[in-house]
Amino acid sequence: MGTKYSIGLDLGTNSVRALIVDAATGEEIAESVWDYVRGEGGVVLDPRDPHLARQDPADWVQGVEACVRQALQEAASHDGFSPQDVIGMGVDTTGSTPLPVDRAGEPLAFHDEFRGNPNALAWLWKDHTGHAEAEEITEAASRRRPHYLAKCGGKYSSEWLWSKALHCLRVAPELFDAAHTWVEMADWIPALLTGTTHADALKRCVCAAGHKAMFNPAWGGYPDEEFVGSLDDRLAGLRRTLPDRAYSIADTAGTLTPEWAQKLGLPAGIPVAMGAIDAHLGGVGSGIGPGMLVKTIGTSTCDMMVWPLDEDLPDIPGLCGIVPESILPGYYGLEAGQSAVGDIYNWFVNTMRPGGAVEGSHEALTEQAAQLRPGQSGLLGLDWHNGNRTVLADQRLTGVLVGMTLHTTPAEIYRSLIESTAFGARVIMGRFEEYGLTVGRVVNCGGISVKNPLVMQVHADIVGRTMEVTRSAQACALGAAMAGAVVAGSAAGGYDNFDQAIDAMTGVLERKYVPDPDSAKVYERLYGLYKRLHDIYGAKDRTDNLYDLMKEVQTIRDEARG
Repeated sequence: MGTKYSIGLDLGTNSVRALIVDAATGEEIAESVWDYVRGEGGVVLDPRDPHLARQDPADWVQGVEACVRQALQEAASHDGFSPQDVIGMGVDTTGSTPLPVDRAGEPLAFHDEFRGNPNALAWLWKDHTGHAEAEEITEAASRRRPHYLAKCGGKYSSEWLWSKALHCLRVAPELFDAAHTWVEMADWIPALLTGTTHADALKRCVCAAGHKAMFNPAWGGYPDEEFVGSLDDRLAGLRRTLPDRAYSIADTAGTLTPEWAQKLGLPAGIPVAMGAIDAHLGGVGSGIGPGMLVKTIGTSTCDMMVWPLDEDLPDIPGLCGIVPESILPGYYGLEAGQSAVGDIYNWFVNTMRPGGAVEGSHEALTEQAAQLRPGQSGLLGLDWHNGNRTVLADQRLTGVLVGMTLHTTPAEIYRSLIESTAFGARVIMGRFEEYGLTVGRVVNCGGISVKNPLVMQVHADIVGRTMEVTRSAQACALGAAMAGAVVAGSAAGGYDNFDQAIDAMTGVLERKYVPDPDSAKVYERLYGLYKRLHDIYGAKDRTDNLYDLMKEVQTIRDEARG
C-alpha cells in the first residue's frame, strides 16, 4: 500500500500547530506553527477586568490554513511523501472555549454589528468572568440536581460553558439573544473543515460536553431544560439547541470538503475525527492506559487517568469530570489539573522581569535555581495565580509566597514557583489514589516536560514518583493525528482501534527523572507546610493558627544552608 500519513491539528492558547506523522510508526515528518496575531499572544484582554480572556475565531481559520500548507511544504522534502497519501485528520483545541454562533454556525464575531465586541468572541478556557454564575450553578445543582455535580467534582467552574453563557446573558443580553447556540472550539474546527457547522448537522464531542458542560448519558445528555431554565428562562433556549448525543474521538465529524481541501492542499473526502480538548489527546499521544497518570504540562496542566467502563468507579470530589469515553473509547476519562503552571513561570519572567532580558530569562533563572538545594530559598508558595482547578475548584483563589526577606533573589523565587506547582501536582495525585485509582506510572507531555529538566526533577522529588516523558514533543498534536489514523481505518492504512494505534505510534524517552531520597525528605517536610497553607486558605472549615509556619520554613532553610 505504501506509506500513509495522518495530520494532527493542535489549536492552543497562543498558536496553531500542524503535525504530519507516519501512520505506521508515529514518526513526525513535518511540523508547522502559526502564532495568533490578534490580542496579546492570541488572547484578547481587558485591563479593567483581570478575569476576561477571549479569542478571535478569525485566528483559528487563518492559522489552520497557513499551518497545514506550510507543514505540507516541509513534508514534500521527505522521501516518497505525497499529500495524496494523507488518510485522515484529527483536531485538538483548548477547552472550555465556547463560541456564540448563528444557526448556520457562523461566529457572531464575523457579523458586522458585533465586530469589536469582546462578548462575540470565543470565551477562552481561562476566562473567569463567570465566577459568580459558576457559584450560582453549583448552589442550584446542589439543591436540585446533586448527581450533576457528583460527576464534575462537586463544583461547577467559571472556566466552563454554562457559567460563561449565563454571564454573557447578563452582561450582553442582545448578543446572547442573537446567538442560535454556543459551540465549543473542539467541535467548531472539525465542523468547519467538514462543512457541518449548521445547527442541523453539527456534532458535539463527549470530551468537552462531559467535562465542561455536565453532559452524561446517565441523565440523557446535557442538563435538563427545567434545571437550566431555573437559572434563567433564556438559558433554556440554549439547552434546546443542544443534542442528546455526543461522540468520541473514534467517530468522524465528516469528511474534508472540496473547498477546504483546495485551501489546504489535501485530497477532498479524507475523514476528520471528532475533536477533543488538547490535553486529552495529549494523553492519547502519550499512550495512556489503566494505572497511568498523564500530565500535560503547559500554560496550565491537565492530569488524566482512564478506568474501564465495566468496572465500578467512585465519584471523586474536586475532579473536572468523570466522563464515559472522553479520553479513550471503552474507558471512563478522569480529568484534573492546575489552572496555571507555565503561566506562573511566564508571569515572573515577562511581567516581573527580574534582572532584565538576559539575567531574568527562563534559561538563566533555571540555571541559577538548579544550584539551590531543596529548602534553601526559605520560600513556600501556593500555585493559585490563576485560581485553583483541582481539588478546591475555586477560581477566585490567588497566589501566595511566604518567607521573602530583603536578601531573597530572583532565582530563589523562581525555584519556589516551580516547587509550588509540584506541590499542587502532588495534591492532585493524592486525590486520585485516595479514591482507589493507583498510579503505577507518571508520564509527562507538553513543552515544559521536554525543555526543562529542573521542573521534571523537582516534580519527581516532591511527588515521589519517577517522571517519564513521552517521546513526542508534540503529544497533543500526535494524539490528534492518531485519531485521524483510527477514523481512516486499517483498510486505508490506519487502525481499527486506539489500542493498535497506541502500540504502534507512541513511546517514552529513555531519560527518566528518579526521586532523590535526600531531596524527597526535605520536600516531605515542606509539603506538610504547603498542605496547611492550602487548607487554611482554600477550605471554609479550617481554623489553624499559622504562627509557627514561617519559622518552620526558616528552620528548613537554615538546615539546607548548613
